[in-house]
Amino acid sequence: MKWFMCAVTAVAVCAGFVSSATAADEVPAVYNVKFETSGGDFVIQVNREWAPLGADRFHELVSKGFFDECRFFRVVPDFMVQFGINGDPKVQSKWRDAKIKDDKVTQSNKKGYITFATSGPNSRTSQVFINFSDNSFLDRMGFAPFGQVVEGMDVVEKINAQYGESPDQSAIQASGNAYLTKKFPELTYIKKATIVVDEKKSEEK
Repeated sequence: MKWFMCAVTAVAVCAGFVSSATAADEVPAVYNVKFETSGGDFVIQVNREWAPLGADRFHELVSKGFFDECRFFRVVPDFMVQFGINGDPKVQSKWRDAKIKDDKVTQSNKKGYITFATSGPNSRTSQVFINFSDNSFLDRMGFAPFGQVVEGMDVVEKINAQYGESPDQSAIQASGNAYLTKKFPELTYIKKATIVVDEKKSEEK
């Protein structure tokens, strides 16, 4: 009986690893994500070669609709705009501690490049930011860009900055959009984020 339980456990563990590997294998080397926001649309192109772990996590978040209805809660002119705390506290609680390891920094934090926010080494979860300027000083701090805005940078630059860094992240984690819509009703928000299908490749299959 002990042997049987151990065998079942071993199979389950192996299955888990296979599932994870398969999920990573299914992420394209390069893919685009369209963000439809209350202020217009923009497109981010992600490159796995730049930061594979970050690119995979971003793909997972978008695929699961995580960013839909998310607010751009931190906007610092001439620096960056940050988002990635889900509007539903129950959803957010599942991702808050789902940390991934750091990627090597292979690209500089240039204007329009997107990077995961961190709270220290190996602490990336769901929050990301887009650089408004060339912020190369972030490179040596371990912030690894995984993609860049390829369409609609003008839309990104017009994201409402009137509240600056006033929204409290702890309050967003606890109360989600209920807190943000009450205290900061004019925040620009994401209506929907979707992975753009390459129609040419789809036709070839």
